[in-house]
Amino acid sequence: MSFSHLGGGPICDRAGAPAILGAVEGSSPIAAHAASPAELRDRIEAERRGRPFLVLREDDGVQRLLELTVDAGDRLSIGRGAQNDVPLPWDTEVSRLHAELECIGGEWTVSDDGLSRNGTYVNATRISGRHRLRDGDVLRVGRTTIAYRRPETEDSRPTQIAGATVQLDDLPPTQRAVLVALARPYKVDEFATPAPNQVIADELHLSVDAVKGHLRSLFVRFGIEHLPQNQKRSRLVAEALQSGLVTVREL
Repeated sequence: MSFSHLGGGPICDRAGAPAILGAVEGSSPIAAHAASPAELRDRIEAERRGRPFLVLREDDGVQRLLELTVDAGDRLSIGRGAQNDVPLPWDTEVSRLHAELECIGGEWTVSDDGLSRNGTYVNATRISGRHRLRDGDVLRVGRTTIAYRRPETEDSRPTQIAGATVQLDDLPPTQRAVLVALARPYKVDEFATPAPNQVIADELHLSVDAVKGHLRSLFVRFGIEHLPQNQKRSRLVAEALQSGLVTVREL
């Protein structure tokens, strides 16, 4: 297996085991205020590399990113034991060998198969057997939450214009209001889902069609109109928070 540091070549924290990559300490594993601009920047850089990766926080609130390959047959073990590929020694509700991630046909899956005492959950549903992971899925083992991200491949991205950064003054007031409303669920959960169009429309007293129009304009402004439909909204929120165009305090 080949696992890479987000800024360079493969690194390991012990012989043959991938190192879990860190960013900046936060105060809570899931609270939005724990996601610092540096952490958001690390996630966006990971997305831009186009490879799947995991996001989790340790007991001290430090964000960890683990970049995955898409090589068939690659496996990672998750558990409390130190010899696991994703060790969670601080979580006493995690079994020593709790679950296994496996890449099959270029797609990552998770299975428990009776390995754990307390079970493995995907999006709050306990799994049995093998479960295929999709972009944005959230795993829970013990008290630890792990998000799975699967950006599209880097080759499918158009060349970005150097220096094309959206500034606060570039956004009309209504577009910025839509952006803030879109990001509002992230006030309490950094793994949240952006607000639906109807919720935004009700908050801002706009029609749903008007909200869709503003969002299409924002996708173009931020250069993410090429992304798959199910990724545009969450990427827009991440870009807005990372750039400071929207702050958690406003949410």
